Amino acid sequence: MGETLLPLADLHAELGAKFVPFAGWSMPVQYTAGVMAEHLWCREKAGLFDVSHMGQVMLPADADATLEGLVPVDVIGLPQGRQRYGLFTNEAGGILDDLMIARRADGLYLVVNAACAEADIAHLKAHLSGVEPLTDRALLALQGPMAGEVLATILPGTETMRFMDHAVMIWEGADLWVSRSGYTGEDGFEISIPVAIVEPFARALLADERVAPIGLGARDSLRLEAGLPLYGQDLSPEITPVEAGLTWAIQKVRRRGGAREGGFPGADKILHQIEDGAPRKRIGLMPEGRAPMRGGTALYATETGGLTVGEVTSGGFGPSLGAPMAIALVDADLPDDAMIWGEVRGKRLPARQAATPFVAPGYKR
Repeated sequence: MGETLLPLADLHAELGAKFVPFAGWSMPVQYTAGVMAEHLWCREKAGLFDVSHMGQVMLPADADATLEGLVPVDVIGLPQGRQRYGLFTNEAGGILDDLMIARRADGLYLVVNAACAEADIAHLKAHLSGVEPLTDRALLALQGPMAGEVLATILPGTETMRFMDHAVMIWEGADLWVSRSGYTGEDGFEISIPVAIVEPFARALLADERVAPIGLGARDSLRLEAGLPLYGQDLSPEITPVEAGLTWAIQKVRRRGGAREGGFPGADKILHQIEDGAPRKRIGLMPEGRAPMRGGTALYATETGGLTVGEVTSGGFGPSLGAPMAIALVDADLPDDAMIWGEVRGKRLPARQAATPFVAPGYKR
């Protein structure tokens, strides 16, 4: 069975994209400039990403209380025109997916990960009615310090949006759903747009000399430098939100003593871990030398012998850092200043623990 093509597949090919299969889709991994140049361009100017593989779903406006029963976040208190990061959890407290939830005048708009979209939609349909998967809309992300200036030339009014604002804008007579958010650590926007007009809109952005197309390769290195977890690597059904370092995403109203405490799958375990700690913790790592420690690398507290203390969940080279970096899940009792050794090709290499994000974020507050 072949991969699904993005609505802009022909444009990507015209721009020199190299395609790879990802979550059932044929995705541009890089263009002619290459991953390193694309990554640095996005940190300095504005990068255009095609993320139309993500699942887009509408729920009725009155579905907020029911949705809150599936996620450990405050949905009922989400104001209109605002967006919030959320998590689907399972009964064991693990993460089924991470998602974005926006409240609009006509309902709740969700964006879920491509690999989980089918399961997420089935999960939603099992608990509430009026679930509407959106198959006629593409999704673009414009990211970078110049993204605000660029988008305002095409969509006036976007310049006043704050981080995590969500708005409906009109372009060529069609509704564009714009949020000031993204997954690169930079200022930027995600734009849901009817498939019928996505190509002229993308071309209008690319006509600006500050904008370049960016592929999946640089998207991964950008989010890793920003310390942002990726579902399927840093997040999974076996990892709780507390272990993943996502306690910040669980508002006080849903915690112990809150007005709407618990009531979501795995609440007992997750709320217990918030209060009393989890067996594992997510940390940042800076391997010494130039060799990256990729996902799955076993980690040790000693250069020789001993048992593993965890593993790398995501790792690679940081073009902005000029050095390798990694996110790891390790035993909670590992001292914060302990040197860690990763086994790379049969040899243990040293890595020091580091705070994330590795690169300071540039979000618009």
